[in-house]
Amino acid sequence: MALDIARPKLEGNVAVGTHRRIGFAEFGDPQGRPIFWLHGTPGARRQIPVEARLYAENNGIRLIGVDRPGIGSSTPHAYARVIDFADDLRSIADILGIGKMVIIGLSGGGPYTLGAAAAMPERVVAVGVLGGVAPTQGADAIGGGIMGKVGVPVAPVLEHVGSSLSMVAAGLIRLIKPVAEPALYLYAGISPAGDRRLLVRPEFKAMFLDDLLNGSRKQLAAPFADVVVFARDWGFRLDEVKVPVRWWHGDKDHIVPFAHGRHVVSMLPDAELYTLSGESHLGGLGQAEAIMEAMTELWDASAER
Repeated sequence: MALDIARPKLEGNVAVGTHRRIGFAEFGDPQGRPIFWLHGTPGARRQIPVEARLYAENNGIRLIGVDRPGIGSSTPHAYARVIDFADDLRSIADILGIGKMVIIGLSGGGPYTLGAAAAMPERVVAVGVLGGVAPTQGADAIGGGIMGKVGVPVAPVLEHVGSSLSMVAAGLIRLIKPVAEPALYLYAGISPAGDRRLLVRPEFKAMFLDDLLNGSRKQLAAPFADVVVFARDWGFRLDEVKVPVRWWHGDKDHIVPFAHGRHVVSMLPDAELYTLSGESHLGGLGQAEAIMEAMTELWDASAER
């Protein structure tokens, strides 16, 4: 049986426009320093490791997961460019009474994390990226990986049929709900060794099941929208991200090649790469406490300046 996992302290959605809303879930200290955690592709607002939640609780951190459009309780919406997400995050922060912030992004959350930092350098203190997707277009682009081999070719098709696929995917989630835990074990069984070790740990199994069955159950358009927008120009250059970036990447990553992480870090003005030896795509989730500590240290350094 899966380990029980605590519900968020606060969960709901906020208006980011006349006809759109974005879902969020809060953990940790409601009065603490705010850190936004952006989920992967696929994923939703509760895709935050238990270690990160406990660190937030014990160290004065207000930890906030955010649904991207078309997942959980967020209204479906197609961004024209990755950087356009920053406008929504700015609105969310304003409504929640947040000024300065740190942003962490896993996998498909990585591009949006960098875009928000480029768009809001006066508000984003630091950025953490875990196996983030790299640009596919323009001067910053690099080929290969799932995005290069599959995402870019299928993106034009997804622009037209993504909404239909999202309804099918959401229906599948409802169907597998009674057997979700065995299904996760089956996925772990075909995953690389690093991801398999993580997926069968009780606390991570509980997190993924909770996020899937509670965060993603209503709709599942966001992953398809992610692929479409990742295949375009992101609307900013990597050298425009002036805030400190810390990047964790498994050197056995089978989804986003380690070379992609090394490439992006080399093009960012203030970035450090942490190599996760022997780990695959989800390896960064196992470093949650170290990541939270690194972000806290960067915030302390910023406050001293």
